[in-house]
Amino acid sequence: DLSSGINAEWPLRPGSELSNYPAMSTPNGHTILFVMPSQKPTSRTYADFESLTEALEGVCKIYEEHLKELNPSSLSITYDISQLFDFVDELSDLACLIFNKEQRMYEPKDKEWIKEKIYSMLRKQAGK
Repeated sequence: DLSSGINAEWPLRPGSELSNYPAMSTPNGHTILFVMPSQKPTSRTYADFESLTEALEGVCKIYEEHLKELNPSSLSITYDISQLFDFVDELSDLACLIFNKEQRMYEPKDKEWIKEKIYSMLRKQAGK
């Protein structure tokens, strides 16, 4: 259960700067990622990214940091997409707003949409 002990194991602290993680840069709209790991309102945080791709990679980095904290003595961390999606499902909330240049507004996207885009992104990366 992710919410038990979340403060001790969660790699993102409220107000932390997730956008410091390196990511591929593709022009697909400024994206604000909202993460709420537990039911506690104080667990809410957000990060903004130059693109959707960077935000999706940010979600993967959150999971990787979580795994590193759970396995501090491991030299390498491996996982499959089903484990990543289980982690995402355990988050109390995950959403994003993506800037649509044509409409000049932000479009909200939910957790399931984010998972679909992560799957597509990882498939493309694996095919390279």
